[in-house]
Amino acid sequence: MKIEPETKISISEEVSNAIEQDQPVVALESTVISHGLPYPHNRDVALEMEREIRLIGAIPATIGVLDGGIRIGLVENEIERLAAGKNLTKISVRDISLAIANSWSGGTTIAGTIFFARKAKIRIFATGGIGGVHRGHNYDISADLIQLSKTPIIVVCSGAKAILNLQATIEYLETFSIPVIGYQTNELPAFYSRSSGIYVDARADTVDEIVEIARANWGLGLENSILVVNPPPVETEISSKQINHAVEQALAEAERDHINGKNVTPYLLQKVAEKTSGESMRANLGLLKSNARLAGMIAIADSRR
Repeated sequence: MKIEPETKISISEEVSNAIEQDQPVVALESTVISHGLPYPHNRDVALEMEREIRLIGAIPATIGVLDGGIRIGLVENEIERLAAGKNLTKISVRDISLAIANSWSGGTTIAGTIFFARKAKIRIFATGGIGGVHRGHNYDISADLIQLSKTPIIVVCSGAKAILNLQATIEYLETFSIPVIGYQTNELPAFYSRSSGIYVDARADTVDEIVEIARANWGLGLENSILVVNPPPVETEISSKQINHAVEQALAEAERDHINGKNVTPYLLQKVAEKTSGESMRANLGLLKSNARLAGMIAIADSRR
């Protein structure tokens, strides 16, 4: 394992070797493990995402924080710790120094993960849905969007989480010069649903087209991410009407229970899962694996360049 003592960053031997040899590597976040899904589904989906990437021929690099140390390339027992652990912290960029100084353990958010992926020279990242602008609270904006605007990396997702204001989120992405590329689609997916009625900036029907766009961006010295949106699989998607009804109910309950800050998203996701009788969880698992697979394909196409 390669260790950077000044920053307490450690990179697994497998990931370190792959980076040095310019092999395809895909970064994965870990809040889906620590805060996104209940145990043991969180552990299982983390391992399944890694398996999807390996089946494609790329190397997964799940990123998290254990006892104040940043791990790039979590091994199975470390994933188990985050999956079954108690008193874990959601670690975004603002929390990194606090986590190191106080020896916290927790999952890295999208913002935190792409920050560390960039430091490790990993160019591809897969997740479920990005954070964005919250419904009814346009001042409540995820740090994910800020970090996307200053991290040159390809991010594969299924749009923004359905609990968010999608139109306001897409406007924010435009303001901060983050191009949104639809993979074999002209529309922004609505996370659980394939359609939102919101058009993306461009469509790419092959992974080579995505790599061309990213390379052109990086070649100009631009520092923004390329956001690739991948519709959820047809067999697990949920209708927008059903999801919006569940989200509206969950939002009302969050306000009633005075939920705020970083607790809002996990609270809402749990409530939506309850109100859809677990359908939203199945959809989430399906899109996570699909996005991991697509990210692996993009990483391979990128490494060939």
